[in-house]
Amino acid sequence: MTLRLAFMGTPDFAVPTLAELMAQGHEIAAVYSQPPRPKGRGLALEKGAVHKFAETAGLEIRTPLSLKGADEQAAFAALDLDAAIVVAYGLLLPKAILDAPKLGCFNLHGSLLPRWRGAAPIQRAVMAGDAETGVMVMQMDEGLDTGPVLMAERVAIGRQTSGELTDRLARLGADLMVRALGALERGAITAQPQAVDGATYAKKISKDEARIDWSKSAAEIDCQIRGLSPWPGAFTEVKGERLKILAAEPVASSGAPGEIVTDDLTVACKEGALRLLKVQRAGGKAMTASELLKGFALPKGMRFA
Repeated sequence: MTLRLAFMGTPDFAVPTLAELMAQGHEIAAVYSQPPRPKGRGLALEKGAVHKFAETAGLEIRTPLSLKGADEQAAFAALDLDAAIVVAYGLLLPKAILDAPKLGCFNLHGSLLPRWRGAAPIQRAVMAGDAETGVMVMQMDEGLDTGPVLMAERVAIGRQTSGELTDRLARLGADLMVRALGALERGAITAQPQAVDGATYAKKISKDEARIDWSKSAAEIDCQIRGLSPWPGAFTEVKGERLKILAAEPVASSGAPGEIVTDDLTVACKEGALRLLKVQRAGGKAMTASELLKGFALPKGMRFA
C-alpha cells in the first residue's frame, strides 16, 4: 500500500531513508529540511544533503526556521498525511505537528534507546567505548527521543570510526524504516515503551572536547579518535602546530604520556600506547603517518602537548 508521507531530515545520514521510501513507491508530499547555512571561508549558504537530494528528485522542499507558528502548522496539516518520517531533522516537533498525520510521526534514531538520546548518538557510542549500537524506528511523542519503539537492529561497533558507523547505520536504517512502515500498515506491529533504566543523553559534539589528553589510557584515547573521525577530528599539538589524529591503533609500549617512543610515530599514553596511522596538519590534507614523517621530523623523545 502506498502511503502519503512528509519526510523531515537534513544531513547525509537521512538521504538513504528518503531514497528507499521513494523506491518503495510511497508518495512524498513534501520534504522538510533545515535552511541553508553559511559554510566555508566565504560563508556562502550551503544546502543540506537532504535538500540537495530532494531538489534532484523534483520534490517540494520546505525549510522553516521553526514549526511552532500557527501558519506552519496549518500548512503541515493541509498536506493530509498518512505519516511523517523524521531522520536527523534538527527541530523538535510540536504537538500540533505530531498529531496531524493519521498514523503519526516516526523517527529513525541511531542508537539503542534509551541509551544516547539526543543530537550525537553515534559519536557518543564510539567515544564511550560501547560494544554495540544500532538503529531504532520510534513513534514520536513530545519528549526528546522518548517515544515507544517499533523495530530495532543491533550492530557491533568493533574498531569502526563514527564516520564508518554512520554510513553503515544509514543504510541499515533505511531498510528498517521501510519494514516498520510495512508492518504498521498491516497492523502486524505494536510499539513497545522504552526501558525506564539506562537513559543517557548524547549532547552535540563540541570542538572543545577534541583535544587529546595523553594522560588518559590508550583505550580511552583510541575511542576518542574513532568517535571524532572524520569530524571534528581529535587533535594534539607538536612543534607549535595542531595535528589532527584521524586513525590510530593501540599497541604494547610505554613511556611518558605524550612521548614519541618509536620511529614510526607510536605515542605513549598513561596506560599503553597508540601507533598513529592517519593524520592531518592544519590546512593540509589527510595523510599516513609515514607520509607525514617524510617532511615533518618527529623523532623519538619528542612530546605531544
